[in-house]
Amino acid sequence: MTKAMILAAGRGERMRPLTDQTPKPLLSVGGQPLIVWHLRALVQAGVEDVVINHAHLGGQLLNALGDGRDFGLRTHWSAEPEGALETGGGILQALPLLGDAPFILVNGDVWCDADFTPLMHQAQVLRVDGALAHLWMVPNPPQHPQGDFRLQDGRVQDATQLCADCLTYSGISVLDPQLFAGQQPGRFPLAPLLRTAMQADRVSGSEFVGAWVDVGTPERLQALDEQLRSGASLQEQV
Repeated sequence: MTKAMILAAGRGERMRPLTDQTPKPLLSVGGQPLIVWHLRALVQAGVEDVVINHAHLGGQLLNALGDGRDFGLRTHWSAEPEGALETGGGILQALPLLGDAPFILVNGDVWCDADFTPLMHQAQVLRVDGALAHLWMVPNPPQHPQGDFRLQDGRVQDATQLCADCLTYSGISVLDPQLFAGQQPGRFPLAPLLRTAMQADRVSGSEFVGAWVDVGTPERLQALDEQLRSGASLQEQV
């Protein structure tokens, strides 16, 4: 059965002062914490085991979510040192909890209305496709107009320069543990590993066209909360 990991160890510097007392994934929008939106969507897609890394105020996450039974799944916790291990280092440390099969990865500080079921399928076919990762890409939000990568014919390519058709990585993906082969424990980012795999044509991707928000500032958090509480349609990325 496909597992998932939610990245929840970041300090949330851009979200201060809100994150001085509350870990970013527990900030609430639409009446429930950001991380709970993800947990409910993962359960709906059939995920039964979710690994969550934590560092800053991690005890609050454990107290709020426990063993996951209240959400219909099992949570597994990967504690990181103060300052955390960055995205790549955090995933590498958690691999013993994730196992050897491709898994779903979700950034804890994004919000979306996604059905994660297609990612369950991608996890099953990733190795058949020869890929080490499958990325969900989104249209570039106002705060990131240059985008990250180019999506062409179902493959993600590293853009060596600004391009009109670049898209933004949503923070949601499927990864093969083999992407981390040879990496040593410690702090390191995920992006260089993805770029190396892109150079070998081993990263697939698709465009997510639903509502997606990078909840990176208190202002965007408040705007999203107001929209969700009012029932307003979220048809475009914020």
